[in-house]
Amino acid sequence: MVQALPQLFTFAEFVEWLPENSAKRYELHDGIIVEMPQPTGKHEQVTGFLAGEITVAYKRLKLPYFIPKTTLIKPPRKSSGYLPDIVLINGTNLHNEELWERQSTVTQGGSIPLVIEVVSTNWEDDYYTKLGNYEAMKIPEYWIVDYAALGAKKFIGDPKQPTISIYHLIDQEYQVTQFRNSEVIISPTFPDLSLTANQIFNSA
Repeated sequence: MVQALPQLFTFAEFVEWLPENSAKRYELHDGIIVEMPQPTGKHEQVTGFLAGEITVAYKRLKLPYFIPKTTLIKPPRKSSGYLPDIVLINGTNLHNEELWERQSTVTQGGSIPLVIEVVSTNWEDDYYTKLGNYEAMKIPEYWIVDYAALGAKKFIGDPKQPTISIYHLIDQEYQVTQFRNSEVIISPTFPDLSLTANQIFNSA
């Protein structure tokens, strides 16, 4: 169950508040500090599998990317900060990020080629809040990996089934392509990434 602290915080106050060396994870949603649910084992296995595959892909292409452990994404002009399951960082743009050195925070789509959320019980955040904010930030590619088919039917179909939704920024708006079962996913960032939806879902 996601728990929210009632006091409103600015982003700077949130970063100052964050407890050090805590096993718990927190995000800031429009000024409200939200304790994120503890991930399940399968959630962590799917996340780890994807992080490994993407690392191999960007190293093979010799791209200046890396996957940090706890980087925050802050939408500009909002009291929000998200801790995605996987965020791919373009190191060549970090000199433009004012919050990077002190707070390990990125605010520009040019710093984030790809962000991935693996769906948990708080699926509304991934399909509504973060989708809109990542699009507004002009993050080129956003994956929602819904291995347990938790999202609403209007997002993943009826009957609901495990789905990977890949949102790609075209003309400043996200266009979505969805993948299920044995379909090979198509990533604009990594077109040679040869993975089926089932390989990702069954990586646990």
